[in-house]
Amino acid sequence: MKKYHLIVILGFLLLSINVNIKACTNFLFTKGATKDGSTMITYVADSHVLYGELYYRPAMDYPEGAMFDVHEWDTDRFLGKIKQVRHTYSVIGNMNEFQVAVGETTYGGRSELQHQPTATMDYGSMMFIALQRAKTAREAIKIMVDLVANYGYCSEGESFSISDPNEVWIMEMIGKGKGEKGAVWVARKVPDGYICAHANQARITTFPLENKKNSISYDNIDKISNPDIDCVYASDVISFARKKGYYKGKDKDFSFSDTYAPVNFESARWCEARVWEMFRRVNKSMDKYKAYAEGNVIKDKNGYAKNRLPLWIKPDKKLSVHDVMELMRDHFEGTDLDMTKDIGAGPFKLPYRWRPLSWKVDSVEYCNERATSTQQTGFSFIAQGRSWIPNPIGGIFWFGIDDTYSNVYVPMYCGMTRVPESYAVGNGDMLTYSDNSAFWTFNLVSNLTYLKYNVMIKDVQKVQKKLENKFIAFTPAVDKAAAELYKTNKDLAREFITEYSCNQGNNTVRRWKKLAQYLLVKYKDGNVMKEKNGKFEKDKYGNPVYPSQPGYPEWWYKIIIEKTGDHFKMK
Repeated sequence: MKKYHLIVILGFLLLSINVNIKACTNFLFTKGATKDGSTMITYVADSHVLYGELYYRPAMDYPEGAMFDVHEWDTDRFLGKIKQVRHTYSVIGNMNEFQVAVGETTYGGRSELQHQPTATMDYGSMMFIALQRAKTAREAIKIMVDLVANYGYCSEGESFSISDPNEVWIMEMIGKGKGEKGAVWVARKVPDGYICAHANQARITTFPLENKKNSISYDNIDKISNPDIDCVYASDVISFARKKGYYKGKDKDFSFSDTYAPVNFESARWCEARVWEMFRRVNKSMDKYKAYAEGNVIKDKNGYAKNRLPLWIKPDKKLSVHDVMELMRDHFEGTDLDMTKDIGAGPFKLPYRWRPLSWKVDSVEYCNERATSTQQTGFSFIAQGRSWIPNPIGGIFWFGIDDTYSNVYVPMYCGMTRVPESYAVGNGDMLTYSDNSAFWTFNLVSNLTYLKYNVMIKDVQKVQKKLENKFIAFTPAVDKAAAELYKTNKDLAREFITEYSCNQGNNTVRRWKKLAQYLLVKYKDGNVMKEKNGKFEKDKYGNPVYPSQPGYPEWWYKIIIEKTGDHFKMK
């Protein structure tokens, strides 16, 4: 992987017809589902070889006839050239200056459709080309499907979250394989007041066909700007399935997900379970899907899963950006899948299991859980769109590095014109430590915390909460000042939000370095140094007060005795 890549999702095993890469998680929130009327999409980008950085692409002008070199996002392999537009928009991370944001999760799907050798467009390039060219979510969808229609599609099956300040869409796509061009896909607008999610398993099942007034096929894609349209799909999404022998039923019963990416135990337990857990935390009626989330998939006569989760739900109450941050921090706590409860968590209730996800004992295969919070996260974000504020100020790209449970979401305004040094491209890489990079600083804290998790995570959360609460409290004042500047001097307003965002990013990393030092001093060698009035305690001679030595919990000692008998008994 080149360090200049934003998304790297490679190197995972193919488990079945559905290539469960299990790499990313996306949550989607409409205006009517949030307390302040903002839209939000989240993205947790997980890979063991992904170096978390924040990328900035400036707005650019190009001459007539200019071409754009497409390099596959995961490998940097040159795919070909496409026509460049005359003007592109600035992009910070996965959000552009018009508050359009795009995230993704890979679901793989039917293996024979995952490779299109002559195609010029991969999923990553498609996303970021759309961000550089679109002013709305609808425009982004049209650009993305036009790109694959004109240049082919060479990636595996993908689910996309696409948002702007007013709307949130989910789109799912899979290529047509060798000897074909382009892709089949379906895009649906999430109804206002509802939330949606996807996590490495295709989720769109049946959808309204074109004879309904709110749905169009790609043949009529120019009508997508009509606000009544809430469903768009490839014109051959059903006929292609028939041609390939995947489907023989009636058009109205056709399910995209069940046809192109059938759900199985792995995709339910490792992927859909993350969706279920987020839904469960905001809607009390989700417990009825517990068996499905645990991998118990019930199929109908057509082979379709008939007990699967709904595509979207209505939360019991409206959610704030802080609520969304907390939803991204999850190890299935309070459920039968709770990763802090089984013996694998060890004496300090560590909710992580080192890979691989599945393992064998005496030729029997077993699995670990796959939660939203995971150790191999490169970066994550909450893209918040706010329609009542000018675009460059209205969009906030809340950006975090490393494990979501122990990161900090820092506000990066979508109209900013550079990134904080600590988050910048080239400040370290996956094999090169940098003392002032956000990636290595956050990994230092999280990996220290993994050693005595249930004790140390409390110290991390204190600082995390203080910083994020401060950012949220500051936001109205920053918005107001920037909006006033924007009325008379747009460039100065963008410089103001740039300075603010960069300062918060760099200051957060500096604070996190102090946290790492604090944790090392406090918990060195299994001890716990004593504190008083916010400082490490000393005796009257200035020497450290003798530390406490808590050892292990009693239940862990009992397990040792069960396994060793009298081996350690004092005589």
